[in-house]
Amino acid sequence: MLRAYIVDDERLAVERLTRLLEATGRVHLAGSTIDPETALAELRDREVDVLFLDIQMPGLTGFDLLERLDRDVPVIFTTAYDRYALDAFAVNSIDYLLKPIEPDRLERALDKLTRLAGQARPDVRALARELAAQLGSGSSTALGGGSSTSLGAGRRLDRIASRVGERTTVLEVARISHFFSKDKLTFAVSGGRDHAIDYTLAELEDRLDQRRFVRIHRATIANLAFVAELYPGVDGMIIRLKDDRKTELAVARDRVRDLKDRLGI
Repeated sequence: MLRAYIVDDERLAVERLTRLLEATGRVHLAGSTIDPETALAELRDREVDVLFLDIQMPGLTGFDLLERLDRDVPVIFTTAYDRYALDAFAVNSIDYLLKPIEPDRLERALDKLTRLAGQARPDVRALARELAAQLGSGSSTALGGGSSTSLGAGRRLDRIASRVGERTTVLEVARISHFFSKDKLTFAVSGGRDHAIDYTLAELEDRLDQRRFVRIHRATIANLAFVAELYPGVDGMIIRLKDDRKTELAVARDRVRDLKDRLGI
């Protein structure tokens, strides 16, 4: 049994990953926390075989935590951001899991971890410095929290704010299943809820990662990671999402080919 420790500032993310790890029957959870400082303290005297680590956390980023860790531990990054994941994946001894984490992808990461067991590993702190340097000259915007919603023109959106009265909800873009417009308002759908946002769909098309999001209708942008099924519709096609609602969205006839190309089918 692999001994695992989870660090993620979102409690729901920790709980979901815990369930997924337990379901594999291959992992014993040695601990978890939503606080990077707590993780540093507990990891000093706790033997673990793998650290599941979020990258973008308030206070300490995942890279900061690795820099301060007093020993080398195999790391699997859990992240909503492709740019982090691709850099991490380029390092042979570190894997990554994109949120929302899929069980089969988790199994492959565990397989890789088992395959690399016993092999010489580079210094995890040196790897953290190298990865951080690859993310845009080490800027605080790339690694820090809270600044992604105020990116300048042309910069990709990683987070979006939804404001209702005096309350602001910060949404991770990778966890948004789709965007839609209705009654001159734009909504982001995440976690089964509709969140009003201050962007038009045209603005979102310019600012979203085009590898993950596609305009399927004049009133809808879909996250390709959430597409579960496609079937013929009255005027084009219907897609069913793998969200709790099993949401069905219409794809305009003139956008069907582009969607299929983007899905590789």
